[in-house]
Amino acid sequence: MTDAIPDSQIAPKLPRHWRWSLYILATVVLLMVLYGLGRLGHVALGSFYTGERGPYLQQPSPTSMTLRWQTTEAETGVVRYGLQPDQLQWQVEEKQPGEEHEVRLSGLEPNTRYFYAIESKEKSLYAGPDFWFFTPPSVGKPVATRLVVLGDPGYANPRQLVVQDVMQTWLELNPRPDRPAFDLLLTTGDNAYRSGTNEQFQAGFFEPYASWLRNVPVWPVYGNHDARRWAFFDLFSFPLDGESGGLPSGTEHYYSFDHGQVHFVVLDSTASSMDEGSAMLRWLQEDLAGSHQPWLIAAFHHPPYTHGSHNSDSRGDSGGRMFDVRENILPLLEQAGVDLVLSGHSHMYERSHLMGCHYGKSETLQPQMMQQPVHKDENALYIKPAAGRVANQGAIYLVLGSSSKLDQGPLDHPAMAVSEGEMGALVVDINGSRLDARFLTDRGMIADSFAIVKGDTTVTPLQCAP
Repeated sequence: MTDAIPDSQIAPKLPRHWRWSLYILATVVLLMVLYGLGRLGHVALGSFYTGERGPYLQQPSPTSMTLRWQTTEAETGVVRYGLQPDQLQWQVEEKQPGEEHEVRLSGLEPNTRYFYAIESKEKSLYAGPDFWFFTPPSVGKPVATRLVVLGDPGYANPRQLVVQDVMQTWLELNPRPDRPAFDLLLTTGDNAYRSGTNEQFQAGFFEPYASWLRNVPVWPVYGNHDARRWAFFDLFSFPLDGESGGLPSGTEHYYSFDHGQVHFVVLDSTASSMDEGSAMLRWLQEDLAGSHQPWLIAAFHHPPYTHGSHNSDSRGDSGGRMFDVRENILPLLEQAGVDLVLSGHSHMYERSHLMGCHYGKSETLQPQMMQQPVHKDENALYIKPAAGRVANQGAIYLVLGSSSKLDQGPLDHPAMAVSEGEMGALVVDINGSRLDARFLTDRGMIADSFAIVKGDTTVTPLQCAP
């Protein structure tokens, strides 16, 4: 006969409500694990796109240009090019077949229009008089420069197309003899909503702007929505080794380039450290010290000043990155004589006075920090005292995040001369010692325009407190 097990050695049975609680907890944990695995798979799959993608231009320099495109099947691409659409006497062939194609053309002449055709060994893919590009002028050459800036452009919707149509109409009404309609296309980040998938880049960026991308090099800023997937740095070719001018950065996250008499600096305010002494800030100081171009334009995603759909006075907004920009990046840019700073993130339009030395919250703004506090005016003219670049002569800080979507906000930051809850895009013309900028809305109106002119020695430079 088997001895009975003492009651003291029998595990007590859990009450029914405890058992149900454990079952629910285990179910929740399982669902979270499955959700996490599903999201991981979705992120991975979202970094791929299997359709066709038309040509777009990257890494321009006075003597070279990169062409990229995508095919549905693995093919060996061939780019033929020449000075006339029917005389494409030169060609470059890829070394191996693939679906994503990237060809670098070199040995080009500066400031010259080239026509091109893209083929595989089996068929012609893109050809005709509409496929061309202009090489940039030689660095430092005084050639007029025009750029179009799209703010957070990647939300596919009809009003996005209206913004583009309005800009295209303005460009056609304001042509430049023997020059392209504009030289460079810049963005302020968030080029694909909502999650930066490859498919969203196709729908929100490559398809709507295809007619511009095949002719004009694009320089997209890295935004927080772009960073939600892995596609961004696979889709674009950025200069690691100074291919387009400036100091080599060794990373695609931040870099500089030159066009004529303009030095552009593109920074990563989304993922790179902006702490004092960080790699990006050390590179920035060295790059700025080595550039002597008369104009300096900087671009990054997070604005130092905004009371739009984001609040630059709130350290809890966007992980404090707007604070980091204002406190650590602006002093370096202003010391180098920056003229125009472009950012997005807030989905509206805000444009500052010509100002500097303001690195705190909005309530710390002082009158002496504004060079010339000109308010909204169709002919707002700002004067900088010296030609070229001199420290702390004032800069315009511009927030443009409304080329494809519009949100709400108080729009009452005291640094701003103009604040508009309007969708639109920006066109900037630089010619000699004058910069002109216009904000065109989707209603076909110029909601803001301003100019910066350099060389009036009667204007006193700003004096930043130590």
